[in-house]
Amino acid sequence: MTAFSDPVAVSGYADRTARIVPALRDLHRMSGVLLAERAPAEARILVLGAGGGLELAAFAGMQPAWRFEAVDPSADMLQLARTALGPQAHRAHWHEGLIDSARPGPFDGATCLLTLHFLPRDERLRTLRQLHARLKPGAALVVAHHSFASQGPDPDRWLRRNAAFASASGIAPAQAAGSIAAIRERLPVLSPEQDAALLGEAGFVDVELFWCAFTFKGWVARRP
Repeated sequence: MTAFSDPVAVSGYADRTARIVPALRDLHRMSGVLLAERAPAEARILVLGAGGGLELAAFAGMQPAWRFEAVDPSADMLQLARTALGPQAHRAHWHEGLIDSARPGPFDGATCLLTLHFLPRDERLRTLRQLHARLKPGAALVVAHHSFASQGPDPDRWLRRNAAFASASGIAPAQAAGSIAAIRERLPVLSPEQDAALLGEAGFVDVELFWCAFTFKGWVARRP
């Protein structure tokens, strides 16, 4: 059982994520602003890693005529997203699976928030290329995830800062401290330089860092 299939973890996802990701709701609003720079009023937006529905709910509130392609490998998390959208759930086309399960588009924009850090480099590149293939020319992609340098004399300093933020936000101190080893052992995290380069390798241009919150980074880029 993973955190995305455990009923207790799923039910507490929204609260826990807000406690461990600095400026989470601001990230969602900023992502909506960045998408809207290039997307029309009646855009179709691809949301990869849509489980939980937090960004979907934010985008739906910001743009009343947008429609969404919501993709996530967890059926439980997709159900949570439907609940989060409430009466707006009809605005999304739901897919349980990976990027390959999404319709070909083309879409007016895409996001992949707090998801890519679960994927090894080669699978991450493949996923970015699949996102690229589904976007209209000029459309924006917004990504955000763990991204930090893992070398140097004190490679865990930013992870400790993350843990301190989580503890200050109400996460049990022992649980927050345990996240340091968990992230190190379980997530194939890349450095910010590697992540930005991977977006370019996938075919995106105008790659810009717009969000930096301890170990979390966010970029906006566009399909040429």
